[in-house]
This record gives sequence, C-alpha cells and structure tokens, in this order.
Amino acid sequence: MDARELLADVADLGPFFALGTGEAEAGPADPVPDRVAHIATALGCTQRVAASVAFQGFAAHLVSAPFAAAVLHGTVPDLTPASVWWGRSADGGWVPRTGATALLPADRLPGVLEELLAPLVAAVRAEAAVSGRVLWGNAASALAAAKRLLVLQRPATAARAATTAAAVLAHGAFAGTGELLPPRDPDRVWTFRRRSCCLYYRVPGSGGLCDDCVLPRAPG
Repeated sequence: MDARELLADVADLGPFFALGTGEAEAGPADPVPDRVAHIATALGCTQRVAASVAFQGFAAHLVSAPFAAAVLHGTVPDLTPASVWWGRSADGGWVPRTGATALLPADRLPGVLEELLAPLVAAVRAEAAVSGRVLWGNAASALAAAKRLLVLQRPATAARAATTAAAVLAHGAFAGTGELLPPRDPDRVWTFRRRSCCLYYRVPGSGGLCDDCVLPRAPG
C-alpha cells in the first residue's frame, strides 16, 4: 500500500479523516485570516475566540488521517509543512491536501504531528491574541476526538488507538496539555480531559463547555 492508497482507505472514516492527494496548487492561499474572519462573523464572537475555534477545525483535519493510518496500518505518510497545503472545499471551507508519497513507521507519528501543527500555531497566534497553551490543548483535544471516532467505527482497535494517542499526548508540545482519566462512554481505555479551555463557551448561545474542558462550569 502506498501513501495515496493509505490516505484513501482512512478517508472512509469520515470528513475529518480525509486528506487529499495530488500536485500542489500554484500560489496556495493562507486559510487562517479567511477562516478566522468567517467564524467571527458567523458566530458573532471575538477575534480571539474565532481564532481558537478555527484552529480546532484545522487541527482536526491534520491529525485525524495520520493517526488513523498509524492505528490501522502501522505506518504514516511522511507529512511535513512543505508537503501539505490547504485548498477550498466544495462548500467554501478549507481542506488539506498533500503530495507526500513516502511512508514512515507508526512510532514517528508524534513528531510528524508536532511538526505539522507548529506553523499553524504560529499563524493563528499572529492573527489573534490566543495563547500557545490553548492552541496545543485544542490540538490534543482534536487527537482525542479522532481516537473516539475511530474506535466507535472500529471497536477492535481500541487498545492500539489508545496507546498510539497516548504516545502523541506525551510528546513535545502536546505533553502536559491534559490528563488521561478512566473511560467514559463512548470512550474506551481512557477519556481525555484538557488543562486549558478552547474559549468556545464565549460564543453567544454556545450552550456551555466542551466535554473535555478543564473548567467545571462556564464562568459567569
């Protein structure tokens, strides 16, 4: 199985697991200002909250496919910031694509994900005053969500998915972003609780906190 076949296989798990392949588009646009502005307008929230929400979506798209590849196939595509770019989706959003063709052992996943996400963290922080701690917490939350979604569809992978995700969460900038608690449905093996807040509760009408939030209740 080559990288294209690998990514096509995990794309069947859902939209966040879809990482397209092909040749790089000429002059790829920077999706961050566009997406932050769109979210701020659509949700009626501040630039800072919109930046955090935007990053969460970008991170979910970047971590899910390589994570699923590592769990299901024991290998990950050799993704780098230089080999991944963003393109417009049919609904006007942004989706990642890659020209990567090489495959790496699954134990390289933590480093691959950190390298992919670091420039995105920097770009979002340049757009709005949101801390790196919040953004890396968002990335960790996205990884834990990918674990949950994968195991719901492939229950037999629960132990390997938990071990693979835990290795990422102990690595580099991911380390210290949260803790692994006894599992709560629909999780298996462990449930992730972060040590920061993504700020979504500040969206008007959001309805409160995310399931993995560090806060026991929304302030105010």
